[in-house]
Amino acid sequence: MNLSSAVVLAAGEGRRLRPLTKHRPKPMLPAANRPILEYVLDALIDAGIDDLHLVVGYKADRVQNHFGTTYRNRNITYHHQAKQLGSGHALLQASNALDSDFMVVNGDQLIDHEIIEAVRDAHTVEDLATLAVIESEEASEYGAVRLDGDRITELIERPGDESYRLLNAGIYAFAPSFFAEIESTPRQHGELSLPDTIGRLTGIEGAVRGVKTDGTWQDATYPWDLLSLSREILQAENLVNEPEIESGVYIDPTASVHSDATVQGPAIIGPDSVIGPQAVIGPNTALGQNVTVNAGAVVHDSVIDGDTRIRANATVIDTVTGQSVQIGPGTTVTGGKGDVTIGTTVHTETRLGGVFADRAILGGGVTVEPGVLVGASARIHSGCSVTRNIDENAEVSR
Repeated sequence: MNLSSAVVLAAGEGRRLRPLTKHRPKPMLPAANRPILEYVLDALIDAGIDDLHLVVGYKADRVQNHFGTTYRNRNITYHHQAKQLGSGHALLQASNALDSDFMVVNGDQLIDHEIIEAVRDAHTVEDLATLAVIESEEASEYGAVRLDGDRITELIERPGDESYRLLNAGIYAFAPSFFAEIESTPRQHGELSLPDTIGRLTGIEGAVRGVKTDGTWQDATYPWDLLSLSREILQAENLVNEPEIESGVYIDPTASVHSDATVQGPAIIGPDSVIGPQAVIGPNTALGQNVTVNAGAVVHDSVIDGDTRIRANATVIDTVTGQSVQIGPGTTVTGGKGDVTIGTTVHTETRLGGVFADRAILGGGVTVEPGVLVGASARIHSGCSVTRNIDENAEVSR
């Protein structure tokens, strides 16, 4: 079916990605050196979608200021979700703007145009809902489905049952009448969820079509997922904007890389970045815009966001930074596996060197144990050893 409109759900905060989402919504976090949402819009446009609708809410200005009214010469219409009351409620905000069948995707997942095309092509005028289905060992942790032929017979959110192997990828095609189905869905804890509406419809024979696809799909749920997204992008074709200088090494023409520096692919160095002598960048590393890595510093398996400064002889491994972070000379983020505490949950043996949110400052000679999360605008003085999470605006000294 020829669908020309798509709604992108980009209103959520992403609480499990704190402290990185203190100043911006989850879809604007970096995947390699661009916001996740850019890759989503690219996939839609590459699939032939020309009419783009973005539902925004939390820190909406960060989305609107970045994209403006157009992206790749396609118009963007914004719809505001004043309170984050679920994905179904978010979609309802666009109901008055759509009078024919349309696509819906999440703004915080890495997808490719092939998976969108598979759903679009399978959807017919008789279908109320069509969704992408992916075979995955992680199905029990997300939304799992049961498929009978090309029809969804069951949809269960996070069943925790490892017998489920088919995952709801969150890529949909809906008829306009689906809005009425959302409105008639009972709220759960005050929220309206798209999976709840679809789950109700699976009780009607033939109501929900499923399309099995092996297209690219990767979710960003936790901070370490941003490292996985970056690796996926670096290994994919046609997802990196910067020119490829040599195999797997992408360097923007405005970047300055000292002749004595080493860049090991796969790696991306973004616009206006400066790499000093004897610095080592990569592999599996993405530097955003206007990043400085001084002499002798080592950065690998990391995502370093814009305007960050990594000073001389620092070592940064398995790390995600926000914007305008400062990492002092001789500071060491060793990387490797550690226990990561997010809220009240401890994720054991997780590969994450550290997370440093926007404008965090680490002085010289700081050591950071694996799994530490440092909040926005926190300051860690020189010589400190950091073994636990640091709250935003906190000041840490010996």
